[in-house]
Amino acid sequence: MHTDLSPHLHSEECNSIIALLKKCHEEVTFRFCLNVRVDMFIHFQNKWAKFAGACNDIDVAMRKCLKRERLEKRAKNYEKSRWKRTREA
Repeated sequence: MHTDLSPHLHSEECNSIIALLKKCHEEVTFRFCLNVRVDMFIHFQNKWAKFAGACNDIDVAMRKCLKRERLEKRAKNYEKSRWKRTREA
């Protein structure tokens, strides 16, 4: 499970990856090979292809981007809290 994917919560880089993932889930093209001819492929729109891993590469990139954002925010908040503690003491 990942965080909320609302655009106002993330950077432009992550928003573009999120948009790609949403587009992939909507318009994924899934190819499969017929048993009749090995070199003959059929392309069709398949809303179930996302469950077969058609969008996994984009999903991994999105998760990496969201993790990087989360770690950056955590480090920034930690430094801010250290600064506040030293100011109070």
